Amino acid sequence: MTKLLLVDDEKIIRDSVGQSLLLAGFQVETFASAAEVLPKLQVDFDGLLITDIRMPEMDGLELMEQAHQRDADLPVILISGHADVALAVNAIRDGAYDLLEKPFATNELIETVRRALEKRRLTLENRALKAELAEQQTRLGPRIIGQAPSIIALRKMIARIANVDADVLVWGETGTGKELVARSLHEQSKRRNHNYVAINCGAIPANLIDSELFGHEAGAFTGAKSLRIGKFEHANGGTLFLDEIESMPMTTQMPLLRVLQERHIERLGSNQLLPLDIRVIAATKVDLKEAAERAEFRRDLYYRLNVVTLEVPPLRARREDIPMLFQHFMLIAAARSELEVPPLASKALHVLLGHDWPGNIRELRNIAERYVLLGDAYSYDLAALMNAGGVPDGLSLADQVAYYEKALIEQTLNRYNGNIKLTMEALDIPRKTLSDKMRKYGLERGQFLE
Repeated sequence: MTKLLLVDDEKIIRDSVGQSLLLAGFQVETFASAAEVLPKLQVDFDGLLITDIRMPEMDGLELMEQAHQRDADLPVILISGHADVALAVNAIRDGAYDLLEKPFATNELIETVRRALEKRRLTLENRALKAELAEQQTRLGPRIIGQAPSIIALRKMIARIANVDADVLVWGETGTGKELVARSLHEQSKRRNHNYVAINCGAIPANLIDSELFGHEAGAFTGAKSLRIGKFEHANGGTLFLDEIESMPMTTQMPLLRVLQERHIERLGSNQLLPLDIRVIAATKVDLKEAAERAEFRRDLYYRLNVVTLEVPPLRARREDIPMLFQHFMLIAAARSELEVPPLASKALHVLLGHDWPGNIRELRNIAERYVLLGDAYSYDLAALMNAGGVPDGLSLADQVAYYEKALIEQTLNRYNGNIKLTMEALDIPRKTLSDKMRKYGLERGQFLE
């Protein structure tokens, strides 16, 4: 498809400018009037418009207005032999990408066109991602996003078993979204109008977990001053999600097994059986079968939970979903903070796709939020941003400060392609201080040259 639409009523200008753009490697189509080019200006046209301002019948400003009625984000570069400050200011205010005054240098035009096309590419990419997200939310609900084969298969399995009463075991690394799977199962099931109750088995002290799960009567133990409804009872009719099931004490695993088998509970301090209509979804980040073989988890409970197992893939195994997920999290962060969504440049996308994501979706979401919140001063270099936010655990305060300082210097050197003068000005430090710190952190100017 033609990328550049060039409009000028003077043939000599059309020919010379068109030839320069062709020699620079662009696809160009030229027009003598605004009326001729209007049919080409459709929504999602993947190029840009270059138009003279002074033309008969319809001038360039009117043409730009009509173009923006079709697509408000279409880059329009205006050219004029009569430009002045007021005209330039008004044109930019009215939505022009840039204004060039005749005669302009060919390299100035080419650089402007390249920047405008990059902006257009990012705009259309963001639109496509938003449309895909909206389609998924309409068709599948807002929970599980992605088009990787493993995610498509996971969504299909969730839809297939959503209304089956069998208990489910969800396996996946930390941060992969195991609770989202549980919520999706609940929301697509006939239990959706009843309670969804989540409990993290690893976050409750061992001496309290029985009371949390099964409840207790007043006076059941020291400190039990009143009746307490447990999580099982609260989730009756709905879904109970047991996260980090591998952390559950062995002493609690036996009564849990009995509840799963018999579908009733007894509150602590009571002899009354309370029937349950409930679905239990358990999540784990470890291989429970191996844990059972090491006597760290009850074997019979493992087999009782393992009726249906859903595996949530790590992010590194579904890299094709990273751009969509990152865009999704940026949109959420921007909406919550009332900020603009920064464009995701090719270099930043390359960093995202090359990262191993040990923290999986949770890590990606945190990076997307920082990318939005820190703004243009930091968003140019995602690698440095990620390093600055990923200080290893266990470092002293001095080491953490040094870690961040190194990341910030790397980030600034990257920004200015190793230019020492610009880097020292941006960081507001003397040249000797910058040199000393670069030597301290093993940073060489040459590694930042493009």
